[in-house]
Amino acid sequence: MTAVNPTDDPAYRLFQQRFGALRRSRQTESLLTLAAVVLLFVIAAVWTDFSPEQIANGIPRIGEYFGKLFSIEPKGSAGPVGVLAVPHLFGGVKEPQSIAYWFYRIGTYAALLWQTIEMAILATALGFGAAFALSFPATHTFVGNRAVVFVTRRLLEMMRTIPQVVLAFILVWPFGIGPLAGILAIAVHTTGTLGKLFCELNENADLRPVDGIRSVGGSWLAQIRFAVVPQVLPGFLSYALLRFEINVRSSTIIGFVGAGGIGQELKRVIGFNIYEEVSAIVILILLIVVAIDLISEQIRHRFIGAAA
Repeated sequence: MTAVNPTDDPAYRLFQQRFGALRRSRQTESLLTLAAVVLLFVIAAVWTDFSPEQIANGIPRIGEYFGKLFSIEPKGSAGPVGVLAVPHLFGGVKEPQSIAYWFYRIGTYAALLWQTIEMAILATALGFGAAFALSFPATHTFVGNRAVVFVTRRLLEMMRTIPQVVLAFILVWPFGIGPLAGILAIAVHTTGTLGKLFCELNENADLRPVDGIRSVGGSWLAQIRFAVVPQVLPGFLSYALLRFEINVRSSTIIGFVGAGGIGQELKRVIGFNIYEEVSAIVILILLIVVAIDLISEQIRHRFIGAAA
C-alpha cells in the first residue's frame, strides 16, 4: 500500500499558501505596530523633555529629603548636622526628629483626616447616585432613541474629562474655600467615571429577563428595576468601593486649592518646609488608604459572595 504524501493534495497546498500569507501579514502588522509605538514614544520624549540623564541625576537627590528629615538641628546651629541616632527616634515630644515630635499635632491631623474621609463619602454617594441614574439612558441596549444615548454619553464624558483640581478651583469661587467645593468637584468627576463603568456593565447584562418583563407588558422602569439592576448591582457596588478609595486620595490633592481636608494643611507645611510634619501627614494618609482598602475588600467579597 502506497503512503499518501499530504503535499500532493491541492487542498493542503492551498491551505499552506493561505496560512503562510496570513502569518506574514500578522508579522508585518506586528512590526509596524511596534515601530509606531517606538516612534510615538520618541516623539513624546522629545516634546516633553523626557531625559534619562535628568532622571539619573535626580534620583540621588530624593535622599536629600530624608537627610533633612532625619538630621538633627541643634539649637543655635546654622542648619542640620549629623544623622539621627536611634535614641532620638523614641524620644519625647520636645526631642528633635523623634516620632513623637513628628506627631505632636496628631489631634489636628486626625480631625482633618476625618473631614477628608467625610468629603470622600459624600462625594462618592452623590456620584454613585447620579451615575446610577444616567448609566441606563446611556446604554444602547436599553434605549432606542440614539439622541438620548448620545447626549447622555457626552455629558458623562464632559464630567470625567475636566480634572478634579480644575473643578475644585472653579467651584471655590462661587462656594468659597472649604469642603463643599471639594465635595462637588469629586462628585462630578465620580459621576462621569462611574457612569462609564456602569454603562459597560449594563451592556453585558443578560437581556432575556428584560424581554420576559416586556412581553407581559412591563414598563421600561420595571424592566430596569427587576431585570437589569439585580444583575449589575454587585458590579456597581464593587466599582463604587474602588472609587471611594480613589476619592480619599483625591480629597487630599484638591485641598491644595483650598477645597478643605488634610490637603490644605499638607500644602501649608510643604510651603514652610516643615519636613517632620509633611512626613507625619503622608504616613497618616498612607495608613488611612491601606485601612480603607482592606475594609473595602472585605465588604466587596462579602457582598458579591452573598449576591452570588
